[in-house]
Amino acid sequence: MSASSSDLLSALDALSPVDGRYRAASAPLRGLLTEGGLIRERIRIEALWLLHLAAAVPQLPGALFTPAVRERARQLAVAPEPAAAAAVKAIEERINHDVKAVEYYLREQLTAVGATDATLELVHFGCTSEDINNLSYARLLHAARATLLGTLEARTVELTALAHRYADTAMPARTHGQPASPTTLGKEFANFVARLRRAQRRFAAVSILGKWNGAVGNFNAHAAALPGVDWPAVSQTFVTSLSLEYNPWTTQIEPHDWIAEYCDALAGVNVMVIDLSRDLWGYVSLGYLRQRALAAEVGSSTMPHKVNPIDFENAEGNCGVANALLRHFAEKLPVSRWQRDLTDSTVLRNLGVALAHALIAWSALGRGLARIEADPERMAADLAATWEVLGEAVQTVLRAAGVPGGYERLKEFTRGRTIDAATLAAFIDTLPLAPAEKSRLRALKPADYTGLAAQLARRI
Repeated sequence: MSASSSDLLSALDALSPVDGRYRAASAPLRGLLTEGGLIRERIRIEALWLLHLAAAVPQLPGALFTPAVRERARQLAVAPEPAAAAAVKAIEERINHDVKAVEYYLREQLTAVGATDATLELVHFGCTSEDINNLSYARLLHAARATLLGTLEARTVELTALAHRYADTAMPARTHGQPASPTTLGKEFANFVARLRRAQRRFAAVSILGKWNGAVGNFNAHAAALPGVDWPAVSQTFVTSLSLEYNPWTTQIEPHDWIAEYCDALAGVNVMVIDLSRDLWGYVSLGYLRQRALAAEVGSSTMPHKVNPIDFENAEGNCGVANALLRHFAEKLPVSRWQRDLTDSTVLRNLGVALAHALIAWSALGRGLARIEADPERMAADLAATWEVLGEAVQTVLRAAGVPGGYERLKEFTRGRTIDAATLAAFIDTLPLAPAEKSRLRALKPADYTGLAAQLARRI
């Protein structure tokens, strides 16, 4: 069987669409948040701790490594071989403990290059499984965030380009679904750029924490073995060397508050993507946006003419699935019985699923943005049919001129009536305004009544 057919079978048999239908879209996260990615990161953490421990506590009998042992530990700390995860998994199947299997794997690897028994005893020294796990997840989520932020940045760049391109393209606005003061298409894109950038900063600013303090967070074993060592300092130096923020106050587990913040911030981005996707879907439905047709694409099994906004629908749907998980993570992960229970372990294994659905959604959004273009004629036709929206302009000019009851005059004139250019002009002639003001208002068209929208769009 060829590699390609093997991949096809794997995709067809996948229970989750993340590894099936959307396998390509979720690929950037596969090396991080899969079982293999987690195992490889655990190997790195174990090897990094061994090297750090030997340097920080040289009085330990096994701290003096031969060059071969040091080099092998360094290799494992940087880039475990592709086969390492499978080897660890084989050990786990025998002993039924995932993190202990990583320790045994390191011992095997170091034994093969001549490590002494004393050095082997430093592997996993003073550690609980959660020391390894929390730093592994922290580093993996740090790397995953960089991937997500890169994709989000690409979307904001694309939206910014659309904001500038359509800065002057007048568009009917709708509040409560009804015609409202006009805007420009570019300004509506600019609104989402501003929102997404703020959400992007919030997500990027979440501090990623790590703990390294033993079975219940008190350095019990460390202090019993070598009471003269400043173990909190050794621990803090190790955690911060991994570009993580040190958390000195924990139980057996790092309390996951930062993961909750991370998930909540990511869910916030998804809410905005849902809002944007629905708006764009609606503009396509109204005909304000056209989608470029792809020659080989089929829009409907029965209606040949259709070009459906499927990318925006895909983005909305996948953001919803992601947020169902992310909100659960944010509420569940900070809650643990006493010094720990195991409910966080099975939940954490689904982080990759949630992040993958977000990435799939943002990728779909990008495809949709690449296909749309404005239909100015369609928007102009709708604008030309809504002269009543100029009622706001007229009543505000009356207010500025000190004419009492301007709003009430326009309400009586416009509400529930069909207004056209001639009707509005005749009404303006009856108003107690200076001739120059009347002339200015008579010249105003709905397509011109966009305020500073174009300026705001170009400034984003």
